[in-house]
Amino acid sequence: MKTLKLLIVVIFCLGFINVDAQLNLKDKLKNATKNRANQKTNQGINKGLDAVDGGVKDLFKKKKDNGQDSTTVDQNQDADQTQKPSKDTSPSLAAYSKFDFIPGEKVIYYDDFSQDTVGDFPALYNTNGSGEIVTTNLYPGNWLKYVSRNDIWTDKLLTLPDNYTLEFDIVPIQGTEGGMGGWAFRLYKCINEKSWDGGAVPGKAGFAFGVEYFGRVYYRAYNNSLDGKFWDQTGSNEDKNTYETKDKKYHFSVWVQKTRVRVYQNETKLFDAPRAIPDPTLKFDRIRFEDGAAMISNIRVAVGAPDMRNKLMTEGKLVTYGIYFDVNKDVVKPESYGTLKGIADILNEVPDVKVKIVGHTDSDGQDAANLDLSRRRAASVKAEMTKSFGVNADRLVIDGMGESQPVAPNDTPVNKALNRRVEFIKQ
Repeated sequence: MKTLKLLIVVIFCLGFINVDAQLNLKDKLKNATKNRANQKTNQGINKGLDAVDGGVKDLFKKKKDNGQDSTTVDQNQDADQTQKPSKDTSPSLAAYSKFDFIPGEKVIYYDDFSQDTVGDFPALYNTNGSGEIVTTNLYPGNWLKYVSRNDIWTDKLLTLPDNYTLEFDIVPIQGTEGGMGGWAFRLYKCINEKSWDGGAVPGKAGFAFGVEYFGRVYYRAYNNSLDGKFWDQTGSNEDKNTYETKDKKYHFSVWVQKTRVRVYQNETKLFDAPRAIPDPTLKFDRIRFEDGAAMISNIRVAVGAPDMRNKLMTEGKLVTYGIYFDVNKDVVKPESYGTLKGIADILNEVPDVKVKIVGHTDSDGQDAANLDLSRRRAASVKAEMTKSFGVNADRLVIDGMGESQPVAPNDTPVNKALNRRVEFIKQ
């Protein structure tokens, strides 16, 4: 009987253990499934945070350059850009249909800061504050970056004639107070060659324009020595479509013709002041960037309005510096519109003339890559002349010389800019 009772107890315990095991197994499976789902969710969140963190870090990566911290692009990305052009995101030429700016023919000043070391202050400038050369993964090339209420000016005085053009690229960035810092640019006649000429109206006379912290563009023209009387003229553009935003690149073009000054932002004419320089005998001689936060590059001053018709039709060869491309790219930039339209008008008026379009580069990079790039650029010019301006494609042939026919030594930014050109040769 005892044996039978013991057997019944054992069977009952085994049954209980089996039921408990099944319940534990269900709970374990449920918990394991839940933990696994949570783990995958956490992995997904971590990957997303890593991507965001990586994107922010890629904007301004730090590296050691000659023992200094400096801002640079991702090296792998930079190498890829050297091998092949990246996709162009500029507005189309059609957006520039009212853009009448034509740059001067002879380049007298150019600086893209390519000769300066990343992390250093640029060699050809002076300042009463600070600034440094940086690179970013948003825009190619070297950029002069400043974030403070200070001035940065050309150390050497410029010799400017009655008529000239000035261009530069600029990116408004975050200022010291968290939002966009705004920026200002000034052309002026200095009093002291070695000084920064302080005050709200520095120098003998000047023309300043810039962007306020909320994006509005303004200008101020003044003269401190006009027959012993102070002369002042100001204005702003209230069209909110012209307001600037942080971290976006803008191309500025300034056209000076004796007393008249015209200012363009990308394809839009911001100001046209016929008496901005009331005394044309007083020539500006210094460029200055000031007040706020920005990155600047590709500063170009050129003189002489090109006589395109005479050069092409009479002399048989037109050399132009007004057709622009980004570094290592073959896409015609929209600010080339004025130059292209001027040449197309001539060709459309003389339908029997055939022209060879020849691209040229500077010596940066490999010979074979430059040769290929120059040919692709010539092909892009032909395509735009045909598509945008109605020139018969049968009248245009293309060629590229790469770096093989320089017109100046490839030793300074100015000379390299002279070698980067497009030629139209009458056939």
